[in-house]
Amino acid sequence: MAARIRKGDTVVVIAGAAKGRRGEVLRVVPKLNRAVVQGVAVAKHHTKPRSMGQPGGIVEAEAAVDLSNLMLVDPKTDKPTRVGFRTQDDGRKVRVAKATGNVIEN
Repeated sequence: MAARIRKGDTVVVIAGAAKGRRGEVLRVVPKLNRAVVQGVAVAKHHTKPRSMGQPGGIVEAEAAVDLSNLMLVDPKTDKPTRVGFRTQDDGRKVRVAKATGNVIEN
């Protein structure tokens, strides 16, 4: 299946504890149907000091969010939109914003 949300896209969270937050997609895990979004679902991990000189403490890292809870932000209108696909005249398959019909470049 083609990727509706890709690395580098700006998305908005539409459900869950972080509803309404925007961020850039850092990584997509298609097998798990999840994505890591910058500044969303930040988890704190307590780490022990390592013998290599790495200090211990509390480390913050983004956790993965289910793709069904994310909606792509149209770069031209800056509003959330559903994503469709269209085949160009030259044979390329491109993503299209359903709300406006604009081609989403990436």
